[in-house]
Amino acid sequence: MTTSSSPEARWDLRAFALPALILLAWSAVTWLQLVDTKVIVPPWKVIDTALSELGRSDFYMGVALSLWRDLAGFSLGAVAGVALGVLLGVSSVAALLIGPTFHTLRQISLFAWLPLLGAIAGSGNLSKIIFVAFSTFYPVVLATLAGVQGVSQAHAEVARIYGFTRSQIFWRLILPSASPQILSGIKLGLIYAWLATIGAEFLLNDFSNGLGMIVIRGRAGFRVEVILFGLLAIGLIGYGFNRLAEAAERRLLRWRAPAC
Repeated sequence: MTTSSSPEARWDLRAFALPALILLAWSAVTWLQLVDTKVIVPPWKVIDTALSELGRSDFYMGVALSLWRDLAGFSLGAVAGVALGVLLGVSSVAALLIGPTFHTLRQISLFAWLPLLGAIAGSGNLSKIIFVAFSTFYPVVLATLAGVQGVSQAHAEVARIYGFTRSQIFWRLILPSASPQILSGIKLGLIYAWLATIGAEFLLNDFSNGLGMIVIRGRAGFRVEVILFGLLAIGLIGYGFNRLAEAAERRLLRWRAPAC
């Protein structure tokens, strides 16, 4: 007896269609020399470079350093973002005193803070971690605030009728109700954190190791294959972060009833 494959399995296979077509077209135009192969290098040259880079200890040290910067900044930004988002959502005084300043500062482009960070903290790890924390902080605050403000008034009224204390209202009503949006904000913050990590390594370059240095080294030597390998490594790690965040979100929210 045969069984049909699930929609998820079919979609997974279809997801390879576009990369396969791009790889095929890329191979064809470089093999036939329809383009300048110094600029658009053949894919097999990128593969050779990848094998060479993956055999160097410097690559793994760079990955470890970038991940450390990313996770350190993300942790700081996420914790601070949830705390401020909850505070703004439950306290009208905090919303009045802090809200206008927060909403004004978040209009400033994140990359506009880099010159100030560089002047105050230099171009080392501290400024990079602070920048990553900033990048995480804003989406987490906004998602948490929206989640807290979206708590059903009917549920809040029931809690008051049953005599919930403020602590019980927070832990048993507000936090569970807001948790889906909080986790969505944290997942978005994780994506922004990784983008900020690589951006900081480019723009606050102190010639220390890191994944960003692979692309910088490739650009300095005009080695397009090294640049492409660096971009591929950055993208795959970012994709891995996204998949881990989705799995963690599903696990943490498994208590929710499935949508009809």
